[in-house]
Amino acid sequence: MEGGAYGAGKAGGAFDPHSLVRQPHTILRVVSWVFSIVVFGSIVNEGYLNTPSEGKEFCIYNRNPNACSYGVTVGVFAFLTCLLYLALDVYFPQISSVKDRKKAVLSDIGVSAFWAFLWFVGFCFLANQWQVSKPKDNPLNEGTDAARAAIAFSFFSIFTWSLTAALAVRRFKDLTFQEEYSTLFPASAQP
Repeated sequence: MEGGAYGAGKAGGAFDPHSLVRQPHTILRVVSWVFSIVVFGSIVNEGYLNTPSEGKEFCIYNRNPNACSYGVTVGVFAFLTCLLYLALDVYFPQISSVKDRKKAVLSDIGVSAFWAFLWFVGFCFLANQWQVSKPKDNPLNEGTDAARAAIAFSFFSIFTWSLTAALAVRRFKDLTFQEEYSTLFPASAQP
């Protein structure tokens, strides 16, 4: 491993996409991005039904529009958050200041933990509303696979975001160690 503050030795260097896609937090972020697409895509495409007797659409999750709205909202915002932090992952090696790197990693910890919590709430909410849905509301079982997929990928998202937060904690510890090391052993004191 090269010296510097967790990659700061390469600060200002050329962008290396190969090393970016090999990093575990980047892989988890892409997986979380795909999971969010599955959740909001399945709810938007097949999460709303209507019957011939009723002209108005209703949510497949126990006719509760809040369940569909929550799933779509969390999915879309998680999608955007993944894109934002993927951009930060691309830019991260260019940041030479340890303090700025710590701020970026601290925000990653907080945001990832927050999204893990939101996905947990979403999973519980969607699973509960799916459990109490009445078969008479959907006699042809339309959209049931999409509803189950949204629930399953909400569950999987809990783990991907939690692991992302755990990896960010590890990155923060590495940054803290590098900062303490450079304080104790300044570069000018080395031969």
